[in-house]
Amino acid sequence: MKFGVMSNPNIEKTTELAKEVIDFLKDKAEVIVEENLATKLGILGQPLKEMNPDILITIGGDGTVLGALQSTNARVFSINAGVLGFLTEAAPENAMESLEKILKGEYIIDKRTRLKTVLNGNRLYDCMNEAVIHTAHVAKMRHFEILVDDNFVADIRADGIIVATPTGSTCYAMSVGSPLIDPRVNAFVIAPIAPFKLSARPYVVPIESEIKIRLLEPERPCILVLDGQFETQVQSEAVIIFTASEKPAELVRFSTDFYKRVADKLIP
Repeated sequence: MKFGVMSNPNIEKTTELAKEVIDFLKDKAEVIVEENLATKLGILGQPLKEMNPDILITIGGDGTVLGALQSTNARVFSINAGVLGFLTEAAPENAMESLEKILKGEYIIDKRTRLKTVLNGNRLYDCMNEAVIHTAHVAKMRHFEILVDDNFVADIRADGIIVATPTGSTCYAMSVGSPLIDPRVNAFVIAPIAPFKLSARPYVVPIESEIKIRLLEPERPCILVLDGQFETQVQSEAVIIFTASEKPAELVRFSTDFYKRVADKLIP
């Protein structure tokens, strides 16, 4: 089995933990180290896009997982060194025990739907959590038109619109009133951010849907943010289309109990 190892350099002690992981695995499997981490460790490494491991080990928080998935389709096993770690699977204190289980094949693959994003005909990164279209200026609303399968859904003035996967329903979308969606449910959520309309509520739509969002106001740009990792300015009168990606994210898990994870991570 070939492992890749990467860490978030902005989180304290991730480099030290990464070295422990590498030392644990190096006599048991092939190990490739992401180039930025390798530089810190004084060893040879490879760019993430070129690593092609069987399992990529990420050491950091949820953002580290999401960032990795924008550069690789590898299966991801995540060790939490962040704050919440809703997407992560192992704590640092049981990381080696977890790796031993993986080496023995005692794990399951949790497949998660990703969101395909096309801006004015150009495909961008897939998202595991959400895509956010947000006003480019603080406290300035924008005018959005939402269509599902070319059927008119809503005409909304708001700070922005979130399109989230079931995985992302527990993230930013949750904070603006989205229901929590079990990842086994094949659906997307469309959730307005601070809408100026009492009737505006999140919509849950089938995973097979094509969601189209238009910016209606001339000369008023927005920012499109994908999984909190990538952003680009969206000019007025742009058209953004969201559909299910043909390639799901694959997470290495020991349990897929969504409700226990919600209780442990999101309910104080």
